[in-house]
Amino acid sequence: MSESETPTRKPSKEFPTANTKVEEAKSQMEQRKPQRFSHSFWDPAIAHLRALYFKITIMSIVMLILVVWACLPVYWGSLWKAPVLTGNLRAWVIDRDNSTLGHTLSGAIMNTTAPGQPKQHLGWQALDASMFATNEDVANGILDERAWVAVVINQGATDKLAAARATGDSSYDPTSAVSVYYSQARNEVASGIYLPITQQLLTRILFQYNAQSTAQYLGSITSNQTALGLVARAPQTLSTPTYYTLFNLRPYTAQVATAVTLVGFIYTIILAFFCTMSGAGAREVIAPYLTTTSLIKLRLIMPIILYLPISLIYAMISLPFKLPFGAKYSYAGGFFLFWVLIYVGMLALGLATEFALTILTQRFVAFFLIPFIVVNVSVSVLPNELQPWFYKYGLGFPVYNLGQAVRTIIFDTKNHLGRNFGVLIAWTVLSLITVPLLVWVMRKKEIQAEKSAQLPNEHDEEIRERQQRIDFGAGTTAQLTPELERQVEAAEKADGRV
Repeated sequence: MSESETPTRKPSKEFPTANTKVEEAKSQMEQRKPQRFSHSFWDPAIAHLRALYFKITIMSIVMLILVVWACLPVYWGSLWKAPVLTGNLRAWVIDRDNSTLGHTLSGAIMNTTAPGQPKQHLGWQALDASMFATNEDVANGILDERAWVAVVINQGATDKLAAARATGDSSYDPTSAVSVYYSQARNEVASGIYLPITQQLLTRILFQYNAQSTAQYLGSITSNQTALGLVARAPQTLSTPTYYTLFNLRPYTAQVATAVTLVGFIYTIILAFFCTMSGAGAREVIAPYLTTTSLIKLRLIMPIILYLPISLIYAMISLPFKLPFGAKYSYAGGFFLFWVLIYVGMLALGLATEFALTILTQRFVAFFLIPFIVVNVSVSVLPNELQPWFYKYGLGFPVYNLGQAVRTIIFDTKNHLGRNFGVLIAWTVLSLITVPLLVWVMRKKEIQAEKSAQLPNEHDEEIRERQQRIDFGAGTTAQLTPELERQVEAAEKADGRV
């Protein structure tokens, strides 16, 4: 056979190349990968994602339940003891009459505090009339919050009744016998508790006294036609010989004030929290590129600036609803002070949420909002006297002091503004110290983690090499699966590459 007639080699059976095998494997993996907008909820292809969804949802609900059980009882507990703690509300009884009516009324009132009497009574104290030169001094004592209510049996009440009966004085006013002083705006909820107790007590005692007094007087003049004629000219001296007059020294006249004395502060917390969360979202684009000092300044300065317009807008909402800003100061001065108060309060509340965000991160900070609102609001509905001792913590919390300060501005109650602003500023300063410290600690951890990620690591190198073999496996023995690797090796041998 000549060299020119060299037999042509028949092509061997074709085997898939390694490149082909890798491409097929990658294609299979792509087909198994979930496709966007392509699956029903129960599709087996997304079973792992569905399991993750249920896990996140269930864990969130469990955490929420724990927070609710831990926090909401704090609010319930702030209210449930009020009916049996009324004895903690200090009340005065002052006998200026120093005669039959005065002795009867003051004695009956003080008997309500004796052992064995019903629990729902006030903490009555019998004070000597010489302690107060006039009833105006008694009123000033109530405004100074030395007591919640004061009952004064006015001077000469017994003698005036006797004179009116004897002379037939038709101008006699039974309500002049007793005066009751209180300040509703100090706490309108508390006044709805102690005032009915006081009124029911006075009505019962005076009804008994009036019935006895009328019976005795009529019995003494049965045969005296002149006296009967005179008393007929003043029938009120028999029907209702004595009664009381209420003096509401600081009435809660503006119902719209509820929006700023309690409920509005919940909105203030929510507004501050919204600023915190929106700021956190905005910082994500720039924070990784800032120095620690610049990040701290950004975390503190931006909220301080943002709270100015937000607090002003919040304050201005009350203007068209005629909130009485001129009760203690001028109308303009009262409004300006109200704005400053809301701004400082927002600093105290908002920077506290910044502190929580730094610790809990955006993932869990929402669980901080519920307890933060609850612990603040729980101490603001009722006075401390009507709550268990535990709730005295409210004296140092923002919302309690905000509510007290607002009442001073719009109702001219006792001035605690120095203490109120002091507490709010203390909260602000505390956050201005703790937030930078936490940011510094967290940033230090981030820097260390970044440096660790850049160090060579044999395990990481192996992972990266394996990933590269998967992504760029053409012509290599990419280890997708052991079976696939065996097929690739067999294909390479058949193809003459090994």
